Amino acid sequence: MLVNADFHIHSCFSMASSKDMLIKNIAPKSKLKGLGLLGTGDGLHPKWLDIIENSTEYIGDGIYSTDNMNFVITTEIEGKNKIHHLIIIPDIDIARELSDRLPSKNKAIDGRPKTNLNGAEILELVREYDCLIGPAHAFTPWTGMYKSFDSIYDCYEKKVDFVELGLSADTYMADTVSELKDFTFLSNSDAHSPWPHRLGREFNQIELKDISFSSIKHAIKHSDIKANYGLVPNLGKYHMTACTKCFKLINPVIAKENRMKCDCGGRIKKGVDYRISEISDFDEAHSPEFRPPYVHLMPLAELISTVYDKGVTTKTVQNIWQKLIDSFETEINVLIDADISDVKKIDSKVSKAIEAFRNNTIDITPGGGGKYGEINFDLNVEEKKSPKMLTLDNF
Repeated sequence: MLVNADFHIHSCFSMASSKDMLIKNIAPKSKLKGLGLLGTGDGLHPKWLDIIENSTEYIGDGIYSTDNMNFVITTEIEGKNKIHHLIIIPDIDIARELSDRLPSKNKAIDGRPKTNLNGAEILELVREYDCLIGPAHAFTPWTGMYKSFDSIYDCYEKKVDFVELGLSADTYMADTVSELKDFTFLSNSDAHSPWPHRLGREFNQIELKDISFSSIKHAIKHSDIKANYGLVPNLGKYHMTACTKCFKLINPVIAKENRMKCDCGGRIKKGVDYRISEISDFDEAHSPEFRPPYVHLMPLAELISTVYDKGVTTKTVQNIWQKLIDSFETEINVLIDADISDVKKIDSKVSKAIEAFRNNTIDITPGGGGKYGEINFDLNVEEKKSPKMLTLDNF
């Protein structure tokens, strides 16, 4: 069975997360998105585990269900050198025991606990409990594994189960790094709020024998990911080398010469694009036979917002979004599967924007330094007097 899955989100207990990140809100919004399986996030936080138990029905083999949405226990841990690790956990009982054993001073406070354990030590601990583990947003400059290591094996010492790409990278960038040819790639949202333009903004289409932890484990270990979906990487806010204060894009060589200081006084952050070029072995992707396609898209509400130059939560955007959902049931159906001529009957501008994404004919000003990229659709609509550009800062 093919399932759309997003394994990396956060709860209301994580820093910078919405107080509305509760199961009762996440489940129905995920259904509207078109997801069938979701990681719970924050799976080592005692109060969040209580909420999961009280808000769902345990249907066996690590799966917790409510409102026709299935959850598997997941967590993100910040380890030594501020490197983030994503972990998929067999069930709540194991999550509680793992939480008790993890040396961390803030695990009962922050949904993403901090520990002084390094990657290899975290791997050894979670493998005792049959968990799956891999680097979260592996290439990002603040908390990605490759910010500190030139090789994934320098971090973990052993082969991990997957590599999460992050919003500023995709398969075609990662497959220029030869050591990753044997790894399964995951694309997840890292959502901090339950809006459909955040949940599942990146997701995986995965082949499962059934909805269970065992099937998830088998699929990831045997590379049964059939497609990865996510942003065009240069829309990511850390894609290019840029100043974190004025957001000016800066040549990495010049940035190094200036000791990563911008002339505005701000700090320059190395971009994912340049970091991958430093560790890559090929100029172009050398993808293994099992590697699935990476399909570029953007959340439907963000797409409508860009087309109409209106805020994501405005009535204009939400009314169009709702009409499309009423016609095609889920956001993923609209973005990927719907016939463009049928979408056009509802909104011609949006249909042309979706078509531009599918045809890779969009114009993007890359993001960097903590600012998302800017996008322009050349929709050739007569009444559109001039092209509009909209930052994706609402992500």
